[in-house]
Amino acid sequence: MTSLKLTLIGGPTALIEMGGFRLLTDPTFDAPGEYPLPHVTLVKTAGPARSAAEIGRVDAVLLSHDQHADNLDRSGRTFLAQAERMFTTIAGAERLGAHAEGLRPWDSATLTGQGGQRLVITATPARHGPAGIEPLSGEVIGFVLHSDDPGTRPIYITGDTVWYDGVAEVARRFKPGVVMPFAGAAQTRGPFHLTMDVNDVIETARAFPEARIVPLHCDGWRHFMQNADDLRKSFDALGFGAQLLLLTPGVATDIPLS
Repeated sequence: MTSLKLTLIGGPTALIEMGGFRLLTDPTFDAPGEYPLPHVTLVKTAGPARSAAEIGRVDAVLLSHDQHADNLDRSGRTFLAQAERMFTTIAGAERLGAHAEGLRPWDSATLTGQGGQRLVITATPARHGPAGIEPLSGEVIGFVLHSDDPGTRPIYITGDTVWYDGVAEVARRFKPGVVMPFAGAAQTRGPFHLTMDVNDVIETARAFPEARIVPLHCDGWRHFMQNADDLRKSFDALGFGAQLLLLTPGVATDIPLS
């Protein structure tokens, strides 16, 4: 059985160590600061629990999208150059160039380790807000990671999305052992959330009843309207708090994948 170790760096950024591979989600390593956009200024309120130098080399970056600073900040862009490979949306790969590899939903790519072990990365659909938001938000994807080790269940990283039919389709196709929803109920453009709120994470947990729910993207930015405490209170109140695992920033946590 493949071992899994997760370390929350902050916001959407987590180090995934799985089957001899090291992967990083949406790199954000800046200190607190502001990021002006045409319609809003994003404010980062907390720095990373580990620096980019402490993370070191990774086999791949899993970048849900490149167009928003809370998923790829300035230091995160610099970090991309030290990843062996980097997977993101088709549009994002065109913007980033270099070694960026663009994936459409349900496309797959394979990492091969020095010992011959393989990790298959499948892109999954994501919708960064309510129906109709796509022209404003741009393309976003999530990822499912499949080890070739028999008996090891996949990992699903949602990327910036709300609960919608695309996430439900992932539940129909895969039975992951761990689901990492991008939560926080991010809100910038209007009275609606752009990432999963508590109710969305609950819907996700119900759709993946055999998975541990390990949320990301619920701390470190002012426009995150909900946090990990909100998730804990709601899951406990509904009687399935054992399904939720909240990571302590900077602390590596081992999780079985059988």
